[in-house]
Amino acid sequence: MISNSRYWVLIILVVLVYITGMFVTLFENDSAQFAVMAMRMVQENDFLNLFKGTEEYLDKPHLHYWLAAFSYLLFGIEDWAYRIPGILALLLGAYSTYGLGNLLYDKRVGKVAALIFMTAQTIVLSAIDVRTDAVLTGFVILAIWQLALYANTGSIKSILLGGIAAGLAFSTKGQLAILIIGLALLSHLIYTRNWKALINWKVLLGLLTFAIAITPMLYAYYHQFDLHPEKVIRGKAERSGIFFIFWEQSFERLSGEGMGSNSSDYFFFFHTFLWVFLPWTVLGIMAYARKINSLFKLKFKWVQGQEMLTIGGITFFFLIASFSQFKLPHYLNSIIPLFAVLTATYIVNLKNEKTGRILLGVQYFVLSIIFIAAVLICFLVFEFDNLFALGLLLVFLLTIIYFCLKSEQYDKKIITLTVFGSLLLNATLNLHFYPNLLTYQAGSSMAKVVKEREVPVDNIYKLGDFHTWSFDFYNRKPLKITSYNAIRGKKDFWVYANDDQLRELKELDFDWDIQYTRAHYRITRLSLKFLNPSKRKKSLDKMHLVHIY
Repeated sequence: MISNSRYWVLIILVVLVYITGMFVTLFENDSAQFAVMAMRMVQENDFLNLFKGTEEYLDKPHLHYWLAAFSYLLFGIEDWAYRIPGILALLLGAYSTYGLGNLLYDKRVGKVAALIFMTAQTIVLSAIDVRTDAVLTGFVILAIWQLALYANTGSIKSILLGGIAAGLAFSTKGQLAILIIGLALLSHLIYTRNWKALINWKVLLGLLTFAIAITPMLYAYYHQFDLHPEKVIRGKAERSGIFFIFWEQSFERLSGEGMGSNSSDYFFFFHTFLWVFLPWTVLGIMAYARKINSLFKLKFKWVQGQEMLTIGGITFFFLIASFSQFKLPHYLNSIIPLFAVLTATYIVNLKNEKTGRILLGVQYFVLSIIFIAAVLICFLVFEFDNLFALGLLLVFLLTIIYFCLKSEQYDKKIITLTVFGSLLLNATLNLHFYPNLLTYQAGSSMAKVVKEREVPVDNIYKLGDFHTWSFDFYNRKPLKITSYNAIRGKKDFWVYANDDQLRELKELDFDWDIQYTRAHYRITRLSLKFLNPSKRKKSLDKMHLVHIY
């Protein structure tokens, strides 16, 4: 196990990488969309109704937006303020992962598990591309830890905290939270045969605190939807918000009804895991296989030092989620703490020298891939012009070389080098790749033009209801929607348009005397054509801001 001083240096470096991502431009679609939804709450002083643009928003509960709005009230409407609640939730998640590892195994496992959780690629990404899953993950793992602690000790404090955490997780993303918490705890109870913990009056206290925690969210749903059955949401009238969040939400995602189907691939989460748990993926797979093997050898009999909470929660979630017709990579975020604990106990208890040597060789290979990716990003994909970032990346590289050459135990070397691999990759992304990539997000780029040229935001329109989240956020005001007929004959206003709309304006004899044009690319859907500088122009669209006179 690594020393305390090294451990805390690594933790601080990871947090610093998180901080470097706080000030990067918001990503479209989800981050910028959710930031605008929270911004509307503050600007209109309306914290009960959720809107996605001009449409009533039923899909997700309110807590994430309330936390972002509260951050705006404290710090102002800024991109970094929007990210603060998500990052704090991830830090809470790291501490809870430590607590769960310590509960199921020991402090050594807990400490390594927290480090693994914080450096898993999808978690680092969720600290910059903040969606509901950052807050969800923090409260889910807090609930699992505290409720497992109650099951083991009967602590009233733990079941109260667990009930509150589960309620807050439910208030963030609905039934997905309860599914993950329930699967992990049910696996724990089945393995330990501790049914007394479930059939106990203290459970009523946990249910009561859960009910109290979800009451604000339920009231908001009731106020927006149940009191207004005349509203038509996704083609249906008489929608009950409370019924939706308790029943319809997950079934719509499983069936694809309402949300639509985006993947019928039953192995989607299996191959997605290969990148979301980087640079720990191979170690995680090995830890999973070893745990499954040991449980079968024991015929699932309870043995001191063994547990089924992590492996059960992971396995059952994969089986159920794989049948959903609507899948996204960040659905895996909330089980990353379970994988972190599972992987940590595998590394900490690594005794076989041959296995240690093989795993170290695997991590050397992963490091080499990360190094090659960093070099390509810095010197091929986007031209490097940030000397501070270059200096920092060189420090990371030299540190990695030092620990590669340093003679020490395999577990220490694997932990240290893997964490530095994550630091190298994500420092490269946060300091160089994302800032350059986001210059191709036309909405945020055009918002800078609006500010620099002092274009009156109140006098800018868009043709149709296509979403302009980053443009809206950085202008601090959603664009007004208009139509060709509505603006015919009007003068002295601005239109934000794509190529087709600009061509239509010209064909309809609209004249403009000022035109600003910015390249546009859907930055969350990268392609090799875009990443290749020689072919990038062919993959770009354009957005235009014109002054009709």
